[in-house]
Amino acid sequence: MTDDELHKKFEEAVAFLNSYTHPLPADLLLKLYAYYKIANKNFSNPGSKTPLINAFKANALIQAQNISVNDAMKNYIELVEKEVKKNDPKS
Repeated sequence: MTDDELHKKFEEAVAFLNSYTHPLPADLLLKLYAYYKIANKNFSNPGSKTPLINAFKANALIQAQNISVNDAMKNYIELVEKEVKKNDPKS
């Protein structure tokens, strides 16, 4: 897959998830959060007003810190396809 194709699939996965209205497990959301932040090279501190949520987000980022931008995009796409779309009631 070329970089352009990867970026397109990543943006499609992000758009799908942004329009998804059903609840998702917290562990899945944290993985998606970490991959999204790495894929977008956004290494700023989590911005929640709740310290516990910030701690969970920071932990998710630490666990995924050694992956590349492209791998983060691939992992994000894979999670959306395998964990979200397969359980989508519309499917």
